[in-house]
Amino acid sequence: MEPDDFITTTQGIRVPKLLYGTAWKKELTTALVEQAIRLGFRGIDTACQPKHYHEAGVGEGIAACVSRGLIDRPGLYLQSKFTSLNGQDPNRIPYDPKSGLSEQVAQSFQVSLANLQTTYLDCLVLHSPLANQQQTFEVWQAMEKLVKSGGVKQLGISNCYGLNTLKDLYHYAEIKPAVIQNRFYSDTGYDRTIRDFCRDNGIIYQSFWTLTANPRILADYTVKNLATQYKRTAAQVFFRYLTQMSVIPLTGTTSIRHMQEDLAIFDFELKPEECASIEALL
Repeated sequence: MEPDDFITTTQGIRVPKLLYGTAWKKELTTALVEQAIRLGFRGIDTACQPKHYHEAGVGEGIAACVSRGLIDRPGLYLQSKFTSLNGQDPNRIPYDPKSGLSEQVAQSFQVSLANLQTTYLDCLVLHSPLANQQQTFEVWQAMEKLVKSGGVKQLGISNCYGLNTLKDLYHYAEIKPAVIQNRFYSDTGYDRTIRDFCRDNGIIYQSFWTLTANPRILADYTVKNLATQYKRTAAQVFFRYLTQMSVIPLTGTTSIRHMQEDLAIFDFELKPEECASIEALL
């Protein structure tokens, strides 16, 4: 990825405008991460959640690329998550479930460092708000300690679809969320109010389930026409639109061709009126 293909957060961290997501890759994780980095991805998203992620496999893929000189650790944006008990497989919890929330965060973080074979994370994301505000704030405070100790560069939250929930966290937090990562689909109105809040407060919005949840948009004449005009795929046009709207999409493709196509979205630029025509579809 080129220098212009990154966004700098309020914490001064450079985040690629396109991330490779590693959920549900299981035993293919190592090879796919290696492949993604080899092709040019410089941002990896994972989680300390064995139910859906093979985090150690991510670490193995990164280590293989480092050993081959394809990348060094500072050249990679690495983002993982703390997942609370209700999001974990009860048979594979990566921390002591009997510990308090703060200790669970600390234990999960240490597991992530070991899994990923690194000494720090560029971003630690709270996988979702907890059952109540008090618990969410307690976990956030524990995550803030990891930033203060130097183990984490910035913080984020995922699966946060209530604007008031985000606002409450933002106003409570000593270290403000730099990132929010949400499913991007019509059921939430494409998070318009949340994205407005993010724009006003310097929070980067990351989207997942971006293609899978939006077959109607990808099949629309407007997007198809632009794809023909630019000699691109509908997916490339939609991803490019989002990056121009300051949204960072995650792609979890297992296809080499699709990885290459995803990375190639920065080779063209949509006109303002073309972006507006896609915006009208949301």
